[in-house]
Amino acid sequence: MEDRVQVSMSGGVADVRMVRADKMNALDAAMFAALVDTADKLSREKGLRAVVLSGEGRAFCAGLDMGRFAAMKESGGDGIGGAQKRDLSLRTHGLCNHSQQAVWGWRQLPVPVIAAVHGVAFGGGFQVALGADMRYVAPDTKMSIMEIKWGLVPDMAGTPILASLVRDDILRELTYTGRIFTAQEALSYGLATRVVDDPRASALEVAREIAGKSPDAIRATKRMLNNLSVDPGPALLAESVEQMKLMGGPNQTEAVRANIEKRAPNFADS
Repeated sequence: MEDRVQVSMSGGVADVRMVRADKMNALDAAMFAALVDTADKLSREKGLRAVVLSGEGRAFCAGLDMGRFAAMKESGGDGIGGAQKRDLSLRTHGLCNHSQQAVWGWRQLPVPVIAAVHGVAFGGGFQVALGADMRYVAPDTKMSIMEIKWGLVPDMAGTPILASLVRDDILRELTYTGRIFTAQEALSYGLATRVVDDPRASALEVAREIAGKSPDAIRATKRMLNNLSVDPGPALLAESVEQMKLMGGPNQTEAVRANIEKRAPNFADS
């Protein structure tokens, strides 16, 4: 796990770092497992007061590892288990499947989580940032709900969180187009909490401030605020069901091939 995510503790603050810097912290099977396992271990950490989640190197997280898309191109499968698709509808972690838990696990932590975002946060990497309570973003950061580029839908718990943050028409535009947007746009949309020159330093400063408050009151506040949301269960299951319909289909495979081969796609009419 430590070759993907490393954790240091100080004064009740967990400094959580994705450390696959050579791949811009892209999400491979090991990174998914490390994110899920880290959130699970922190949920049982005595004395935990706040968490800062960041990425080492040039980016917060570039999204799904390109090797998994290459596997989709070759196999027509899901890029994980060859041609055999996984049953994404299986709820392996409460309301979630395993991939969703890499995001939802931060939502479930009993203490505040601040994502410090820099470089890029694309696709699944953007959804990881959404799992945090707050997002502090560097001015030159680029973000995207990028799944449409690969003929897919966002299926890592992003949709129920996005629905609580963003105006409906903005959410639809960003999801339908997959366009890349800036930190200032993210701030105006409600997707960034602050735009700051050094997101990690600012996040750690606020985390330490939170750690100085009554831990009982902070945990009670997070429980209360989490309960303001509508039931996320149907949305989380819908993500998985819709993704399974797409994975390995002719148009999804064509989207992957066209992107990898750097050509215009030739989609069949539905």
